[in-house]
Amino acid sequence: MRPNKAELIEMLSLHKPDELEALYKQAYQIKKETVGTKVYFRGIVELSNICTKNCYYCGIRKDNSNNNRYIISKDEVLEAAEWAWKQNYGSMVLQSGEREDAWYISYVNELLQDIHELSRGELGITLSLGEQTEETLKLWQASGAHRYLIRIETSNPELYKQLHPADHSFERRLQTIRTLKKLGWQTGTGVMTGLPGQSVEDLANDILFFYDEDIDMLGMGPFIPHKDTPLGHLVEGFDQELALENGLKLIATCRIALKDINIASTTALQALNPTGREMGLLAGANIIMPNITDTKYRSNYQLYEGKPCLDENASECVHCLERRIESIGETIGYKEWGDSPHFNKRQ
Repeated sequence: MRPNKAELIEMLSLHKPDELEALYKQAYQIKKETVGTKVYFRGIVELSNICTKNCYYCGIRKDNSNNNRYIISKDEVLEAAEWAWKQNYGSMVLQSGEREDAWYISYVNELLQDIHELSRGELGITLSLGEQTEETLKLWQASGAHRYLIRIETSNPELYKQLHPADHSFERRLQTIRTLKKLGWQTGTGVMTGLPGQSVEDLANDILFFYDEDIDMLGMGPFIPHKDTPLGHLVEGFDQELALENGLKLIATCRIALKDINIASTTALQALNPTGREMGLLAGANIIMPNITDTKYRSNYQLYEGKPCLDENASECVHCLERRIESIGETIGYKEWGDSPHFNKRQ
């Protein structure tokens, strides 16, 4: 049944501590019933911070001249993939700035084939590489990737226009999501909460958008301003506690409304509170994306201010995460892809 918009607005508008606690408890109960209390790791490699886009909120936007641009060599990516596989991670994510040139498409394609080969097809692969043509998506799918995350950022076309230059197309982004669904990918999207000019009604409409587009997985997070962007003036006066609360409310409301999808507890939550990712799990999320990018690249892949774990290597990160997840009574789904139950039911 399609979620009730008034109920979504009511949940997203809660502020009293006891009301929030009740919301998170309800979401966690629904999580237990629909996706369980197993957390699935997606080891994330940030391939490159070279981007053709110029989104007003993003630290790796094309016009940010304070960023040292990089692209990781194939050997380094494969080393990270092999590490994740040997650590019994079920999956990994390849993420980067957005590009559509022939060299880059081929580079990603070769990586997919090599990762598939080195892990004997055991490592699930999610891509988060922005808008691409149907031809490219078919190519990458044939080479072993099966999940794709492309955040719409907001489902309100007018708000989208305010956050992006005129040559960025809301319609093109939406079309990529629909093409992924048509091709049979597990399709993920997401939005930011706390965007300038965003209303609670916008967020409720975002959740209805997820429902109407039959989305399988969500990667969402609070808007955290970055000093080297056109929205950098918002760094001063930014309310971290409110941003965290809004991020957790959105996760909980999505879990209650959409039930059996995968929801990531993103690193942005940890940027706002050291235990932010565990809080996300307790509010209904079931996916964690530990960063397995070589530490020498991480400081140049900051989409927002205050990104955590910049100097923590992957081994330190995984042991820390294991302890954190066990501390809240959950287990880790090692050697499992952890596909979206919503996607599996549709099949």
